Order: sequence, then C-alpha cells, then structure tokens
Amino acid sequence: MSAAIAVLERDGRYLISRRRAGSHLGGCWEFPGGKRRRGESWPACVRRELREELGVDVVCLSRLSPIRFSYPDRRVRLEVFRCRIVVGRPRALRAQAIRWVRPRQLARLRFPPANARLIRRLTRTDHA
Repeated sequence: MSAAIAVLERDGRYLISRRRAGSHLGGCWEFPGGKRRRGESWPACVRRELREELGVDVVCLSRLSPIRFSYPDRRVRLEVFRCRIVVGRPRALRAQAIRWVRPRQLARLRFPPANARLIRRLTRTDHA
C-alpha cells in the first residue's frame, strides 16, 4: 500500500487525526493523508487527501524521507510532505477527531508503528 502523509505545523504544534474505530489500526493517531490513486503525483495525492479529510487546501513545502514498513499482514510505503494550509480551517471530515499537539506530546500518543521514525525526528526538533 502506498500513501502520502502531511506534516502540518502551526505555532509549534503538529496536526494529527485519529483513525476511526473499526478501521485498520483504528483508534490510533496519525498524520493526515491517504492512498495515492493510479497516475496521481505524490503532491497531488496529499493535496486531494487533505481536502477530503480536513476540508483544507495545502501547499507542499518539502518532501521528507519516505517510510517503508512491514506489518504482519501488509507492507506500506508512506511519502511524507511538510505542508502549509493556504485555504480553510481543518475539520474532522473522515477522522474520528483531529488535534494540534506539541512535538513532545507525539511520543505519548498511540500511533501506527510505521510512524515511529517520523515521530522521533519531529520530537528531536522540539526545543521547548
């Protein structure tokens, strides 16, 4: 499975969303994003997913190192983008909830195991 995810930062906080119960890894927090469609570029994927999930338009600022992770039942590839919201205010349209959290809070929340390296990277940038 291939997906694009967005790291959105505002006032020293990151936007995360909670997966709906009953879905794969339901109840876990995650960075917003989703599966890429056939023929879709990675930046177009992350922009579309954030419109669908959060009701916002974003611009991709930079691409971070991709994440490859193997679960017992599937392998995932996550393309990670730092993004900025240019239009709209985030709303939980497809997620159970959304939250802005400080970097140090990320390690205290339950995320899918594939996110561990990204969370360590973002937490290291926390100087507060």
